[in-house]
Amino acid sequence: MIRLENVSFGYGDELVLRDVSFHIPPGESRIIMGPSGSGKSTILRLILGLNTPLTGNIYIDGTNIRGLRMKEMQSLRKRMGMVFQEGALFDSMTIGENIGYYLFEHSRMKESEIEEEVRQMLRFVDLDEDIIDKLPEELSGGMRRRVAMGRALLSTRPKIMLFDEPTTGLDPQATQKVLDLIGKLREVEQVAVIIVTHQIADALKIADKFIVICDGRLVFDGDLDALRTSSSPEVIDFLAPFKDSVQEVVRKNLV
Repeated sequence: MIRLENVSFGYGDELVLRDVSFHIPPGESRIIMGPSGSGKSTILRLILGLNTPLTGNIYIDGTNIRGLRMKEMQSLRKRMGMVFQEGALFDSMTIGENIGYYLFEHSRMKESEIEEEVRQMLRFVDLDEDIIDKLPEELSGGMRRRVAMGRALLSTRPKIMLFDEPTTGLDPQATQKVLDLIGKLREVEQVAVIIVTHQIADALKIADKFIVICDGRLVFDGDLDALRTSSSPEVIDFLAPFKDSVQEVVRKNLV
């Protein structure tokens, strides 16, 4: 579904990513971790076609996006959904208008039909239908994240979802609801998921495999067992503060 081959990217003379390669099959999740400024969010921008690699190729569902025309890239983006850290909702629109935005703008569906689609999506993301006429400012941070996920899903029924720090700033209950929804996307909708996060304890709960980026280089790509036994100095250094979280997840997996 997603493949990066020897991708490098930078601004001017400064390289942000260096020779990064990995692939993600359909329906699989991947957590991208690493120190601040290591190039994690840049990978999402490259996958979305917002930036063009200096070297290497990026394939989305078999299509090399490097060199695609704007119209072709826009068509390909319809297969992808993106949820930003703060949700990026339209403040002046109701929740219903936010979730149904794409259908209002790009379909010939009747307003009543769109409303029913919105209500179904609210149920899918585990939100009460009575918030449909509320404004984003009336919701908690966790609810806004789930509204943003609903909007992305209803827009184009994507097979790829990209998340940038989806649980940052949320309380434990809201965090768990977002994590449960991400798991639901994978299990029910068979969506390939990429999550950039520095919330390592949360990441360990939901991923099939993990990628660690340090100084713009991919230093690890593998599952939890390989992660915790990695001999890479960069990985050991990065995970040191989260040793207890890693051991707790391993313990639960063995029970």
